[in-house]
Amino acid sequence: MASSRRRRRPAARSTEPPAAEPAGPPSWSTACPDWAERIVARRSLIPFEPLFRAQAEAALEVFRELKIVDVAGSPTAGEVCREWIFDFVGAVFGAYDHAAGRRLIRNFLLSVSKKNWKSGLAAGLMVTALVRNWRLSGEFIILAPTIEVAQNSFKPARDMISSSEELSAILHAQPSIRTITHRGTGATLKVVAADSQTVSGKKAIGVLVDELWQFGLMHDAEDMLREATGGLASRPEGFVIYLTTQSDKPPAGIFAKRLQYFRKVRDGEVVDPRSLPVLYEFPEAMLKSKAYREEANWYVTNPNLGASVDLEFLRERHAVDEVGGEASLLGFYAKHLNVEVGVAQAIDNWAGARYWDQNVERVATLEELLDRCEVATAGADGGGLDDLYGFAVIGRTAEGRWLLWAHAWCHAGVLERRKEIAPRLLDFQADGDLTIVARIGDDVVQIADLLQQIRDAGKFPDEAAIGVDPVGIAALLDELGNRGFSTSTADAAGMIEGVPQGWQLQGAIKTVERKLAGGELVHSGSRLMAWCVGNAKIEPRANGMLVTKQASGFAKIDPLMATFNAAALMSKNPQVGGRGIFEFYKNTAAAGRPRADGAPAVSKQPAQIALRAPPGTSNVYGITGKQYVVAADGIVRVDEDDEKPLIGQGFERIVMAET
Repeated sequence: MASSRRRRRPAARSTEPPAAEPAGPPSWSTACPDWAERIVARRSLIPFEPLFRAQAEAALEVFRELKIVDVAGSPTAGEVCREWIFDFVGAVFGAYDHAAGRRLIRNFLLSVSKKNWKSGLAAGLMVTALVRNWRLSGEFIILAPTIEVAQNSFKPARDMISSSEELSAILHAQPSIRTITHRGTGATLKVVAADSQTVSGKKAIGVLVDELWQFGLMHDAEDMLREATGGLASRPEGFVIYLTTQSDKPPAGIFAKRLQYFRKVRDGEVVDPRSLPVLYEFPEAMLKSKAYREEANWYVTNPNLGASVDLEFLRERHAVDEVGGEASLLGFYAKHLNVEVGVAQAIDNWAGARYWDQNVERVATLEELLDRCEVATAGADGGGLDDLYGFAVIGRTAEGRWLLWAHAWCHAGVLERRKEIAPRLLDFQADGDLTIVARIGDDVVQIADLLQQIRDAGKFPDEAAIGVDPVGIAALLDELGNRGFSTSTADAAGMIEGVPQGWQLQGAIKTVERKLAGGELVHSGSRLMAWCVGNAKIEPRANGMLVTKQASGFAKIDPLMATFNAAALMSKNPQVGGRGIFEFYKNTAAAGRPRADGAPAVSKQPAQIALRAPPGTSNVYGITGKQYVVAADGIVRVDEDDEKPLIGQGFERIVMAET
């Protein structure tokens, strides 16, 4: 494609006097509170003009002449790039105060869908920065998560140079070491794959981090980026640019932190004029209504639709993924529509996940929960050295609502053995929802401390207050026994009770589902629990369904399992001081004992109640210990004494049979 513009020679250095700028320091805000209206209307997401117009124009003069050789005819960027790209380039270079030698906006995050020329933009930005740089022997870095991504950024930069006589005269590309050197200043642009040793000790002027979402999966990414950007402390003209698409998993690690921070800057919640967010994502209303699924709206996060993004390709990819099912579509939405993967989106997720996000209410601390509730039950779920130790407390308020507070522990060795989840675990630790212990057993002591706190506050029922998975819980039972907690046995009820797992836990699971769907169970919205809820997969069995650790693999669910254990006991309608359902059964049992006057006791046949069982249930045990078989039509007849606890575990009353 022939250019209609007069060819300009790129400026080798920025030592020429800039054009006159407006007198006085510029005033600007990087917040863009009307971004939702702007993005739908195809308007710029940068809410201000370049702070220094002359600097922006000088850089754009270089950028526009860069050739894009993988496009037919090798057009220049100025011939084919869209205005949003020029806006971003202008904002980066237009933030440089030439007189003061300082860049006033230093941090940039561009989040956009796949195939919107991110690699080309990365190359063009950094080649332009190398050309415009004045510092002798300066260093610029493109930091990529993998060698493949590094090559994707280096090759366009190399081709931009080799296709231009002017650039070839001042820049020397060395593909073997992915380095470009400015012949005049000795400054270099290096494209490197992620490695702490590779970036250690760098004094970079400009750093471009490509595919930030992949860095979020690396346990040492934060330290790596700290090393890579450390040179900015003595380079006031320096900058950091993050480019990314969405992850096909919920954001984690450094990606989650940066994304959350830049969103707050965009929305005006955080005032930081030195950071500029340019986030091509769907407004909340379009996410809730699922309007992003409509082809007519795909342009919202694809500003290059019709250019580097081919609509026919998106249609074809969408059709293929649609056949693959909802799980395949999630990847399409994340990568090609920049939709963040959330808790409730996987097709085989636990049913309660779809209601999880809508039941967030501040329950920040255990103390707050105890202040608000009348009675509480706790659940614990331990595991091996590679697992989390999950702990949950459910408190019931005077109005009957359930409040959930959860915490988890893990041994420090998990960070090394499970590096794929280490960034998330460190995030949860920073949130205060996960404790990482150095010594085995510290977790048990700390859990026992919390249980003692609840008991001392007078919020536990006398019996069945603490529900535990009977497997792998011996250390906790020993610690609690030393503190005077009793354990239920065949002969006597105690405060600690083993909760049957597997299919027998499905009553508690369905109770939690129903409570969430009805808005009767609220939680603090912690990232730890959101992750666990998102990890919980349903595994159908002949006599019901399971939520199992095996189904979730390395993605932990222990705190959620602890929640189900606590819910199993709260479903029995406990009361503080022995006035709950256990007292009721004691009185029921006493009704059949001999009378004090010596007259024979009147034996009464318990009434039978017809209940509809949860789908997939073939038999069930009542609290009296009696086993009931569910008929083929899903109806089970139980003794009157067993009705109430089963109703609390997902069974529905049909009609009381005559006796």
